[in-house]
Amino acid sequence: MQVDFYQLSRDPVEGVLPAIAARILDMGARLLVVADEPERLARISAGLWAGPPESFLANGLAGDGVDAAQPVLLAQSCDAANGAKHIALADGVWREEALGFDRAFYFFDADTIDGARASWRALSKREGVTPRFWRQEGRKWVQGP
Repeated sequence: MQVDFYQLSRDPVEGVLPAIAARILDMGARLLVVADEPERLARISAGLWAGPPESFLANGLAGDGVDAAQPVLLAQSCDAANGAKHIALADGVWREEALGFDRAFYFFDADTIDGARASWRALSKREGVTPRFWRQEGRKWVQGP
């Protein structure tokens, strides 16, 4: 199981997540996006819907009645009612339930860096888990220590 740690230093999660979601959908897979705050989920949804009609990413909030049909489901829990095998933890909070997915994307910023460091240490010791770290350098993402 792969866990990608994304340190947000320049762009907010709603500006970064659409590119990752697009790659997942291009693979024919689905994504579950988890955050505790409804306001953050609303900003992420707006970011996914933005752009020209040929590039917007259809998404919906969990509990709206069509969860199973959503290619990208936004939720406050790790219940993948849309059948997603990929999960994005969009609020800087690690959730152990993410280990039940094929791949996790863990976004954190300066406010949540301590939790990310603790999660990195714990996950790097777990068998079957491969953590990778990504940081922003200008407009690109660089894998590194």
